[in-house]
Amino acid sequence: MTIVEMALMWGWGVVAVIVFIKGSYEAIFKKNSFGETPFLLLMGIFVWGDAVVLGLFWLLVAGICLILKDVILFLLIMAVFWGVRSLGEVIYWINQQFSTIIRNPPERLFGYKFLKNDSIWFIYQLYWQCVLVVSIVATIYMANLWFKNF
Repeated sequence: MTIVEMALMWGWGVVAVIVFIKGSYEAIFKKNSFGETPFLLLMGIFVWGDAVVLGLFWLLVAGICLILKDVILFLLIMAVFWGVRSLGEVIYWINQQFSTIIRNPPERLFGYKFLKNDSIWFIYQLYWQCVLVVSIVATIYMANLWFKNF
């Protein structure tokens, strides 16, 4: 593992701790579990409630990968994570399309100004399907690299 890789994983772990603390504060004390966090999308954190769980998750992942000195394992875990996360999002947006309960009004979603109706929901679904495909391919690729290290 290079110094740059170690620094990046240390940075990821430090950010994870900060995110966990901030997420806990927002969710528990400010009752803001559903406050959006667009600046944390790379970690899969969409709202402060996510930060409580995923902050700890990413801290553990970074810590274990640092101890093992295995950046490929880190990238493999990230690819698997995004596969699982994006599958959940695909299911969520399919449900939103056909539900009578509107949890995400179309006018609040990025891209609505171009589509002007609830078709934005299936655009979000398709976006997450694309992320799922990339995640599956990345998982296969990273798993292959990781197994070659044994």
